[in-house]
Amino acid sequence: MLGYDDKRNFFRMMVNSPCQLQVTDDESSRTMQAMCRDISATGMSLEVDEPAIEVGTQISVAIESSSSQIPSLAALANVVRCEPETDASCIIGVEITQMK
Repeated sequence: MLGYDDKRNFFRMMVNSPCQLQVTDDESSRTMQAMCRDISATGMSLEVDEPAIEVGTQISVAIESSSSQIPSLAALANVVRCEPETDASCIIGVEITQMK
């Protein structure tokens, strides 16, 4: 029997790379540091130092590359999932809507 991960359209690549988020919600626009845990062609999993980010929130993600052979990434994305990690952090799943 196929597991959930086997039914994905795109494979995930584990990266564990620091990134910068620009969060735009009803309350404000703020910048924060995060850790990109994995990435695929259409989404990412990010660990943020906030208890929660509301599903539907639009974010801008920037991941700087330390290699000249791999380009930096800049994208717009929407939060589609938020799971608590600790009392002060959560893991968000985002769907990439536009590459910059």
